[in-house]
Amino acid sequence: MAQRTGCQDLASTRADKRPTLTDVARMAHCSPITASRAINTPGVVSADLRERVMAAVERLGYLPNLNARALASTRTHVVGVIVPSLAQHIFSDVLRGVYDAVQPTSLRVHLGNTHYDSAEEERLIGEFLRHKPAAMIVSGVDQSPLARSMLADAGCTVVQMMDLTADPIDRVVGFSHVEAGYIMTRHLIDQGYRRIGYLFLVGWMNTRSAGRLQGWKQALEEADLYDPSLLVTRTSEDLDRQLPRERGEVITPLHARAGLRELLTAKPKVDAVFCNNDPLALGVLFEAIAQGLRVPEDLGVAGFNDSDMILGAHPSLTSLRTPRYEIGFRAVEEALAVMQGQANPERVTDLGTKVSFRRSTDRLGQLSADHLSNV
Repeated sequence: MAQRTGCQDLASTRADKRPTLTDVARMAHCSPITASRAINTPGVVSADLRERVMAAVERLGYLPNLNARALASTRTHVVGVIVPSLAQHIFSDVLRGVYDAVQPTSLRVHLGNTHYDSAEEERLIGEFLRHKPAAMIVSGVDQSPLARSMLADAGCTVVQMMDLTADPIDRVVGFSHVEAGYIMTRHLIDQGYRRIGYLFLVGWMNTRSAGRLQGWKQALEEADLYDPSLLVTRTSEDLDRQLPRERGEVITPLHARAGLRELLTAKPKVDAVFCNNDPLALGVLFEAIAQGLRVPEDLGVAGFNDSDMILGAHPSLTSLRTPRYEIGFRAVEEALAVMQGQANPERVTDLGTKVSFRRSTDRLGQLSADHLSNV
């Protein structure tokens, strides 16, 4: 059988269908939205990219959808913003950034909450796109194939946020959760902890939480300290059976207290716990004190996000600082830049993270008295 060319392969998957913008983008090694810009507004993309896209157009015989182009020209001033939860403080901080960035513009925000439900995310995306938004801002990079396809063909700027990927739909603003999990675990190792547990109590394993877990494991493996039995994880169904939740998606410190009791029963010599979020870290701290454990000498405790809720904890809680407000603000800035023809050539914006080092992990006594009085 004769060897098929790349062009024939694409066509063979469609039989009698015409080449699409997605086919053009795949051949030009860019996103569909970028390919659309190269065709419709060539002045906002590089000469090299424009040449690649037009070569793909010619090779495939692609004909632009004039109806879609007409619809794009009637875009509204709406920015669709979709987050997975309104019950968690981290997304309140992100939304503050979004609204502050939008405030001086003519744009207005339409907000959707998926409740960590992929079907609901698909429904919201479809509903928002029917209103022809000027841009779409969505949390995470783990959209379902259908959601990703709808966003790729949306005809407007799409910004994913809160995580990173080398292959964004259009643009992404966030930080690496794998790196964040690694940095915090490495901090605990550097403080002299050797049996470091991970507390993950949640009803959904999205790529962000999975990334933190991966970073924890990677750092421990490098130090020859990894023990899978030090991981405590429970589904929402497990949590409801053990300790019914009355606040929907919210995991409370009470769940963390039960989690630490379980961990200490199975591994009484555990000497540190890295928690998937700050409410869990507070619960671990409360339970450690209740059991007469000294923090940080007997047990180090670390959280994630460095939220305002941990201010005032005693001893003060170490947490991984995440740029939540900045992510929301920059996501809008990225969308505005594209709309104004001033797109950043870099499609991936990494805002990074850092450890907010406080008393709960200061096993080596490195923090000064002056520092401790201010945290």
